[in-house]
Amino acid sequence: MPIQQFTARNFRCLESIELTADPQFNLIYGRNASGKTSILEAIAYLGRGKSFRGAATADLVRHGEQEFVLFGQVADGDRVARVGVRNSQDGLEMRVDGESSGGVAALAEALPLQIIDPDVHELVAGGPEQRRRYLDWIAFHVEHGFLDAWRRFRRALKQRNAALRSGASAAVLDGWNSEFAELAVAVDAGRRQALTVAQESLLEAGADLLGSEVRFEYRSGWNEEVGLLAALQNTLDRDRQQGSTQSGPHRGDLKLEFDARKARKLVSRGQQKLLACAMVLAAAETAQTVRERPLLLLLDDPGAELDREALARLMRRVVGLGSQVIATSLEADMPLFPSGARVFHVEHGSLRESA
Repeated sequence: MPIQQFTARNFRCLESIELTADPQFNLIYGRNASGKTSILEAIAYLGRGKSFRGAATADLVRHGEQEFVLFGQVADGDRVARVGVRNSQDGLEMRVDGESSGGVAALAEALPLQIIDPDVHELVAGGPEQRRRYLDWIAFHVEHGFLDAWRRFRRALKQRNAALRSGASAAVLDGWNSEFAELAVAVDAGRRQALTVAQESLLEAGADLLGSEVRFEYRSGWNEEVGLLAALQNTLDRDRQQGSTQSGPHRGDLKLEFDARKARKLVSRGQQKLLACAMVLAAAETAQTVRERPLLLLLDDPGAELDREALARLMRRVVGLGSQVIATSLEADMPLFPSGARVFHVEHGSLRESA
């Protein structure tokens, strides 16, 4: 099981909570604004080092307090890791088994997780950055060496952009271009391989949830017919005007089609949500298969904008995934899981297990 025990102190409205999780299915129910989503957000923060709701640290620390502290015991086979996060105005502190050198990547390695929340449709309807992050998450978990290539590419991109803004000569920029292109191609290859590995799960989950064919195509972010080095030369004047590099994997995108229609514009909000859910579940299934361990799946109000039949299809797929699941609901009797789920009630930021 990914997480055995979890505690949060002074996170949003949560003064102090403790949760002992079931290895399979967990349901947290309560009224709106009771703290359900805050609990999921805190758990996700422990595995990502950031809020999936995009909140700043000042908005996450409970009113009147100086910091929040999160802690979890995370199982990987017979090994149990101790994961902790503390955040305040002084900055973010992260530890895995007492070590603080691994950074956010160490959190993601110790507690791999995916999230389905009411804004999950933005994975389909939103800008390409979210879909790039989606592919990068899969590549991080299934492609050895991807993280190092991605970090080095980001540094090269930052340096080339700085050179553009400083008015560096063409000769100086040529010196950056070779390293930049080499690292860009490595990131591109990692993303393409991640999509290849996940392709079967993506197609199956898409067909299962939507009842129709879904297609996924990765676009690199440059003119592939001429190659990246030539593309950098061709767009140099525009790069100088913009002060930033216009060609590279930071401009890539994952194109989605559902029933031969562009998913971003030509399908309903509910269909966009189901397609995004299929993508999230396929990513989790892919990582679980490669890593040979279950992941944690967080579901925040999974029934939002779905009719009863669509929610039933989604939850059948979730239950069959084999992940540890923590879901929220307004009611304790929401038909999300088979019998045997561990149930918790949250009210005014206080959490207790229901009998």
